[in-house]
Amino acid sequence: MSTGTSSPTGHDTPAPHLPVTPVPGPRQLPLIGNLPAFSRDPLGFFRTLRGHGDVVSWRMGPQRALFLSRPEHIGELLTGIETDYRHPELGWAFKLVLGEGVVTSEGSAWRRKRALVQPVVRPRQVRAYASTMTDCATSLADTWEPGRRVDVRRDMLGLTQRIAVRTLFGTDTAGREDTIGPAMDIAQAAIGDEFRGLTLFLPPWIPTPGRQRLKKAVAVIDSEVNRVTEERHRNGADRDDLVSRLLAARDEQGDRLTDKEIRDEAVTLYIGGHETTGTTLTWAWYLLSRNPGARDRLAEELNEVLKGRTPGFDDFKELRWTEQIIRETLRLYPPVWLMTGIAKEGSTLGGRRVPAGTVLYASQWSAQRDERWFSEPDAFRPERWDEDATPVPDHAWFPFGGGARACLGARFATVEAVLVLATLAQRFRLDLDPGEIHPKTGLTLQPGGPVRATLRSA
Repeated sequence: MSTGTSSPTGHDTPAPHLPVTPVPGPRQLPLIGNLPAFSRDPLGFFRTLRGHGDVVSWRMGPQRALFLSRPEHIGELLTGIETDYRHPELGWAFKLVLGEGVVTSEGSAWRRKRALVQPVVRPRQVRAYASTMTDCATSLADTWEPGRRVDVRRDMLGLTQRIAVRTLFGTDTAGREDTIGPAMDIAQAAIGDEFRGLTLFLPPWIPTPGRQRLKKAVAVIDSEVNRVTEERHRNGADRDDLVSRLLAARDEQGDRLTDKEIRDEAVTLYIGGHETTGTTLTWAWYLLSRNPGARDRLAEELNEVLKGRTPGFDDFKELRWTEQIIRETLRLYPPVWLMTGIAKEGSTLGGRRVPAGTVLYASQWSAQRDERWFSEPDAFRPERWDEDATPVPDHAWFPFGGGARACLGARFATVEAVLVLATLAQRFRLDLDPGEIHPKTGLTLQPGGPVRATLRSA
């Protein structure tokens, strides 16, 4: 982290290793601590914690916890995973769905899998999928008509679902999203419940109706992934889809991923590339509808850069305002809204020892709306990402995490969001219904109510 970096508010970012003096948070209940308040309204609870101080002690059920608000401390957490901090125990649903993929693995197993998966989503590989992104977006636009009413979230999630299925499994799987999509929706909803603490502490042997539905959904997911994997084994894996690339990957010893490992990585990539991007696009349309000046500037850029043609990968770097819209959307409504780590023996924060077993929490939602780092923090201002704008402190904006365990698909997701938004906004303007839409927490930060719009010609 650089020292002395100016924030958008004009304050200087303090030096790294800012001394830590935890302050007590809200009153805790016996045994369950602050769990009821967190489960009822996680985002509101985080705002409350931030009001207490920069490092706040609280309890998530029986777990001793610290909530971090300063970028320096958040950076220590993000860059310290694997060294000073470990991942928390994952819930039953999370482990059932994602298995032992790169997100859930640790130590040498994580390093091996990351080395195998990372090349699959490198920029030159993302280039190969750009046409799939815009083809799917164009197909959706072809079904839209001026004056028609649309469910924005449904259409954006359906679009990113088609892109995820076709980039993962190949264009010959068109239509399979109707099979795997509903199963993934059930899986993501179950993980979202665990994120809010609703089922996290239930023993795995309790057969709730939700868990029964999840088992059936995971069976569908496994069947679909296995079907594609077996077909690639029979007919060769020399294809451009992500599953074929995973099949072709080899580690330093020449060993490949097992079919079970490919299944886990495929599901991880699907979840990372479907709901997160679809939700980001939904929030982007919401923000553009409420900010006509930003929408007009978007139309000007699209006319100037694209001149009526469908965007391609090479246009990405020229669509600067479009990308700034996505960056600002990710600041205000980050799909991933919570990062955690558990202190190992000997861990420190700000140079002070943290008791082993303490759970550290950092929230993108909270930090990215902190007025110390972002002037007018609740305002939609894509211009704050202009090249000549005041720099933002490191780790004040971290929608993709950070450190060695930062999201591998960050580039893929950003390119997808920019190209899809450009493709659709070149043809249509979406006028959303008036009124504020509040977010709700799940696996991602989703709109808490319907997002409906009237289509207008651009």
